[in-house]
Amino acid sequence: MKKYLYIIILITAQQMIFAQPDFQRFLSDIAPISSSTTRQAMVDSFITKVKQAGGGPVVNGNVASFLYQGTAASAVVTGDFNSWGITTSMTKLAGTNLFYYSAPFPLNARLDYKFIIPTNNYILDPLNSHTCSGGYGPNSELAMPEYVQPWAINLRGAPRGTIINKTIYSTNLSATYQLYIYLPPGYNSIGAQMYPSVYFHDGQEYLSLGSAQNVIENLLDSNKIVPAIGVFIQPINRTEEYAGSKRNAYRLFIVNELVPYIDANYHTIKSPRHRVVIGTSYGANISALIVYNHPDVFGICGLHSPAFYANNNEVLNLILPAPPKDVQYYSAWGTFEETYTWMRPFRDSLKLHGFKFDWLERPEGHSWGLWRATLDSMLISLLPNGPSHVEGTTAPQDKKFSLKPCYPNPFNGMTTVEYKLTTAGIVNLSLYDVSGKRVKGIVHQWQESGSKTLHLSANDLASGTYFLRLQVNDAIETRAIVLLK
Repeated sequence: MKKYLYIIILITAQQMIFAQPDFQRFLSDIAPISSSTTRQAMVDSFITKVKQAGGGPVVNGNVASFLYQGTAASAVVTGDFNSWGITTSMTKLAGTNLFYYSAPFPLNARLDYKFIIPTNNYILDPLNSHTCSGGYGPNSELAMPEYVQPWAINLRGAPRGTIINKTIYSTNLSATYQLYIYLPPGYNSIGAQMYPSVYFHDGQEYLSLGSAQNVIENLLDSNKIVPAIGVFIQPINRTEEYAGSKRNAYRLFIVNELVPYIDANYHTIKSPRHRVVIGTSYGANISALIVYNHPDVFGICGLHSPAFYANNNEVLNLILPAPPKDVQYYSAWGTFEETYTWMRPFRDSLKLHGFKFDWLERPEGHSWGLWRATLDSMLISLLPNGPSHVEGTTAPQDKKFSLKPCYPNPFNGMTTVEYKLTTAGIVNLSLYDVSGKRVKGIVHQWQESGSKTLHLSANDLASGTYFLRLQVNDAIETRAIVLLK
């Protein structure tokens, strides 16, 4: 307890030391000053304090103040909060070279923005060192006080997988597409283990801007998802392929050409329940079209800020009246983008039809900042490695496996584990302590039907009661075992 109290006190002290100056108070203080020289000196002093406190924008409570100091005749701030419009002019403080614009935002908001100075010169905020890369280069980032930066986008020592560059020629589109194929750590081209597959539209952007490889490997390292093969597809003309005249030919390329190629050359589980398609914006639009027309190929769909307005709301008009059966969805969108106006009814309609639909709505814009920060939640929902506890985990009555009692039990050092599969499936066998903490992974792979026997060594564990947890696909069963030393 003392340790945690110390940390709290330390953080509070740092916040007090580096708290940003009060911009509204500054405006009140400078208002009665008439001397331009004095006013400019006050501005320079205030900007120095802003820099010492970490830079702009200055955030006081839920109000963010964008500041620009320069010789320009005018300045505009544009970003996610105004749909990147060019009409939000910054106020010039009389007698100084300071421009400012203040507005309230949710305390957990995260927004991209830039300044526009005359001649339409878009620039980063000189006072702000925090940026977020997007499809058109970096933008300055406003992160309000309660926003939590995504943990999974920076590699944390997790084992690395492999990315292989390939190309595939499409007869449907008479074009050659670049592929980046991700193979998880431990993948063996001659091994027996089989993997789910995840198809990413805008593949290169998911890797470079979405930090997809880091996210995947951090989630694997923390046992939050099952290992999967990633297929990152780079478009040639994304607007036409994802939402325009080539969308149906592109859809058929994915289903009839790319999927058979991947299944023939890599250890994939050839089942719609283990095949995922993910995209952003127009890429989410084509993802939804694919699962609607081909639920026998893709049974899982991830939607990042889907641009469903394409082709007169084609996707909404197809899915809302008659959603395809046996498709699982996950979507993330921002309230500072138009997406939320159709995603809320889309969500409610699918929920009403009884579909599994997990979702996140955040005060952010249509940007890679939102998409990379929610990719971990999306993958955990679509490729779960099961709950991290054993309480209340029982197998359904129609389960297709049985976990037999271990012998000997109690045991000292070694015990034998037996289970039987009546159908093939993804097998996860793990050991948990009585608190529900996973302490050892034993089996994690695709296995054919039949009886399985293995020997569990617990020489590295303390004496006590443990639980073996066997999960095959979605069904779970546990057994208590006692280790004596």
